[in-house]
Amino acid sequence: MRILITGGAGFIGSHLCDHLLDRGHEVICMDNLITGDVRNIAHIHDPRFAFIQYDVTNFIYVEGPVDAVLHFASPASPEDYLKYPIATLKVGALGTHKALGLAKARGARFLLASTSEVYGDPLVHPQPEGYWGNVNPVGVRGVYDEAKRFAEALTMAYHRYHGVNTKVARIFNTFGPRMRRDDGRAVPNFVNQALRGEDLTVYGDGSQTRSFGYISDLVDGLYRLLNSDLNDPVNIGNPQEMTVLEIAEEIMKLTGSKSRIVFRPLPEDDPKVRQPDISRARELLGWEPKVPVREALAMTIRWFQEGKDGGAAR
Repeated sequence: MRILITGGAGFIGSHLCDHLLDRGHEVICMDNLITGDVRNIAHIHDPRFAFIQYDVTNFIYVEGPVDAVLHFASPASPEDYLKYPIATLKVGALGTHKALGLAKARGARFLLASTSEVYGDPLVHPQPEGYWGNVNPVGVRGVYDEAKRFAEALTMAYHRYHGVNTKVARIFNTFGPRMRRDDGRAVPNFVNQALRGEDLTVYGDGSQTRSFGYISDLVDGLYRLLNSDLNDPVNIGNPQEMTVLEIAEEIMKLTGSKSRIVFRPLPEDDPKVRQPDISRARELLGWEPKVPVREALAMTIRWFQEGKDGGAAR
């Protein structure tokens, strides 16, 4: 297939570029580099790969056939979407509209990178796809949560009204190589603080839970979803629930760090629990995560120890 990936120079997008090229596809990577970085794709030297620097909130034109559109353009970490609130809303609304328009015009399948944040601070645990969520639409996190919820609604409207073959992936916490040091999310924060011998900053009392998955498992699930007949949302994440404090302690063990753990006030609307119900992915995609969290953390730590970096936000 000839596949367009918006946000292709970001953390997840760049791994998708690799995954698709490894499976014989042609890839067009499109990114405006607000939070992505060309260093994430600098290793790709393949005539089947092309990079276009472009803001997908504008009309998207691609020469030649397009068989699939994977819409991954968006700031994704709280630090990024709080820094770029308007851009986050625009790419969730206008960017999704333009990407869907291209898919419709070319008869291409469409995959939306949605998020577990559509569930907000959930009142149902674990979270199945049928749960509608508990989101504060006017809170500081609402710019990301509601952008993704609108993107899902628009995607399903294009499926029902225009017959576009759409897929919606609700992605849970994912980590691995090419995350930025200044990403602001728990794993890169803890790893880099531990490696520098700094205090590990835990927000709240650390009892809030997350479900951390490794990047290779995620892209495998996304590829299976792209090639499936499913149109309704599918959770893709690791159902192994851990507290944030447990993750910090595990990273300290793996790095041999003598750092202390310090506690800071919990950010506004920070979810108290997060755990995917992946029954649909297991039954309909034959997918579940394979990489143990401890092994995944060790690989990520080695990547940061080697002095690599997924780029810095501009």
